[in-house]
Amino acid sequence: MKVVKIDKKVWADGLERLQASNRLIGPVKDDHFYSFKVLDRGEILDLTMSNTRLSPKSIVYPQSEVMFEYSLDEGRKDCHLMKEAQTDYSSRVVVGIRPCDAKAFLLVQRNFDTPEYKDPYWIRSYESTTFVGMACNNPCSTCFCSSAGSGPFHEEGLDILLVDAGDYYWAKIVTSKGERILKDSGCMKETGAEAADREIESLKEKAEAGIIARIRTERLKEKTTTDLFDAPFWEDFAFACINCGTCTYVCPTCWCFDIQDEVRGTSGVRMRNWDSCMYPLFTHHGSGHNPRDTKTQRLRQRFMHKLKYYVDKYSDGIQCVGCGRCISLCPVNIDIRKVCEAMNGFEPDQKSV
Repeated sequence: MKVVKIDKKVWADGLERLQASNRLIGPVKDDHFYSFKVLDRGEILDLTMSNTRLSPKSIVYPQSEVMFEYSLDEGRKDCHLMKEAQTDYSSRVVVGIRPCDAKAFLLVQRNFDTPEYKDPYWIRSYESTTFVGMACNNPCSTCFCSSAGSGPFHEEGLDILLVDAGDYYWAKIVTSKGERILKDSGCMKETGAEAADREIESLKEKAEAGIIARIRTERLKEKTTTDLFDAPFWEDFAFACINCGTCTYVCPTCWCFDIQDEVRGTSGVRMRNWDSCMYPLFTHHGSGHNPRDTKTQRLRQRFMHKLKYYVDKYSDGIQCVGCGRCISLCPVNIDIRKVCEAMNGFEPDQKSV
């Protein structure tokens, strides 16, 4: 794997060159929080941030996305005919995405790009995007990525991994797409691979040592689904929950959506919007019946999906990358690490069988 040294003094010029043929997206501070946005010419992205409040999943999978447009004007020949909405799928480069968030796209891909079903909106958006990641030299206190299938220097899902080494970045080229982007930036400078590897490994070890939170998941697969479903701890975890949905909206791996029509006058659109299993209407049937009409049932669904159903279906880890957003932003301090611990260690009461 090729490693390139980028002097920070020429970094801004390289990004400007990339903007000539790509949309550039990066973290920008807005009031008190960072968020990913399309950068205007001359706008500087901030790679010193710890993490963004919202995950960058909206770059590929917008919170609200128009799919089709139509007219209800009886005087038009195309009345009642749905036409696919015009969407810009031109090349774009996301700079500064954290390794855990890049890995999350690969988990979400299993919902939108399968042999049986292919979502053209998600696929076209994802394939038009190049991901330039920023390694986490100083992980947040709520991060547990290294025990959730990711890590502060994880490369899976990235095209380039940047490592901050003071006055310069080390850039590990992961894919051919990443190499092409670096060449276009004009920032490529060959360097001694051995020296680069030593410094990157040293920074990686220090970052991993800084992650004090861990989860254990090795027993989730062997657990009987009905035993976990009927476990007594769900009421305790749900006691404080207010079903606000914050955890699902900040989560990089939550993928649920709803489709609805919006009409104004004689013009209409069919759009999809993020939805949440924490909302009372999420499973509300047209008949009026709701199989999850209590907050305990909804909270259980969220964690069972991420930590059990996903595990059983794919046999490839949990549906979580350990970014810690749901922990730091939950208004009532519900902690997925504690839920995972309870599920992983749960043993049904043999006397009650």
